[in-house]
Amino acid sequence: MAAWTWRFEKADGTEVQPAVQPEEFTTQGDAESWVGEYWKALSDGGADQVTLFEDTSKIYGPMSLHADTADTADTADTAEEPQA
Repeated sequence: MAAWTWRFEKADGTEVQPAVQPEEFTTQGDAESWVGEYWKALSDGGADQVTLFEDTSKIYGPMSLHADTADTADTADTAEEPQA
């Protein structure tokens, strides 16, 4: 049976210990659901990104744990400017 695991990293790819200890997941969906639930705590705890593995094979990543709020704020500011 395959084990799905996450690698937790700083932005430069250095591995870090997660703020929330994950289990080994039996499906990709379970692993993705878990990171979806805990991404904020992981980010607050010092992880910038995650990479998903099935046993020793990299499936995808690194995937950022930071919410992309800069673009939203810029868009909101621009939309609210009065037009000449």
